[in-house]
Amino acid sequence: MFAILLSKEMDPFYQIITAYPTVLFTVGLLLAVVFWGIAVLGLVDIGILDVADAFDFDIDAGTVPDGVAGVVLRFHLDGVPLTISLSFIFLLGWIFSYFGVYFCEGLNLFWPLGIVLETGIFFLSLFMAIKITSFLIRPLKPFFKHLQKHSIKVLIGKTAVVRTLRLDANFGEVYLEDGEAGLVLKARSFGAEYKKGDRVVLVEYNKEKNNYHVVIEDEFNKNV
Repeated sequence: MFAILLSKEMDPFYQIITAYPTVLFTVGLLLAVVFWGIAVLGLVDIGILDVADAFDFDIDAGTVPDGVAGVVLRFHLDGVPLTISLSFIFLLGWIFSYFGVYFCEGLNLFWPLGIVLETGIFFLSLFMAIKITSFLIRPLKPFFKHLQKHSIKVLIGKTAVVRTLRLDANFGEVYLEDGEAGLVLKARSFGAEYKKGDRVVLVEYNKEKNNYHVVIEDEFNKNV
C-alpha cells in the first residue's frame, strides 16, 4: 500500500492536490480530518462552530444576516453543526477541483489564461460542493433539531460555574461539567450580577437569544 503511494506513478496526483486551486481544498480537508480525529477523542464538541452562537442571531427569526452567516442560510447549510457542512464542502470541492484540473491539464494554457481557468475551476467546484452539501445534510437536520431540544430539557436545573469575569442581564458565560469535555453556554441573570467562579443553576432557556437564564445556586436551593 505504502509502496503504491510513494511510487512515481502517483506524482501527477500529488502535483494536482498540492497546486492551485486544489491545494485550497486540500488544506481544508486536512484540517477537517484533524478536527474529526480530535473530536473522536472527545477533546472538542462537533458543534464548536455553531452559526447562531458565532454571529448572535436567531435562525428561526426569518431574517437573513450578512457575511458568513448569510451565506450559510442562503445555501441552507444551517440546521447541523457547521463542522459537518464544512467537512462535506472541503471533501466534495477537493474531488471536483482535482478532476477539473486533471481533465483540463491537456489544454496547456499560458499565463494569465491558465490562472483564469484554474480560478474558474475553484469557484465552480466550490459552488457545486455547497449545493450538493445542502442536499446531503437535509436528512440530518431533524435529528440535530431533536437532539438540541432534548439537550435543552436535560440542562434545565443543572448547576454550572460562571467562567467570565462577570455575569449579568446582558453578558456572561457559564461552564457546565457534563462528564466529558464540558459545555460552555451563554447565560444571563434576571438582573443580579455574579462574578467568576459563582455557582449558578440553569432555570430557563431563551430561544430568541439562544442563551440560558440562571440564578445563584443558594437562591435556587432556598426556593426548592
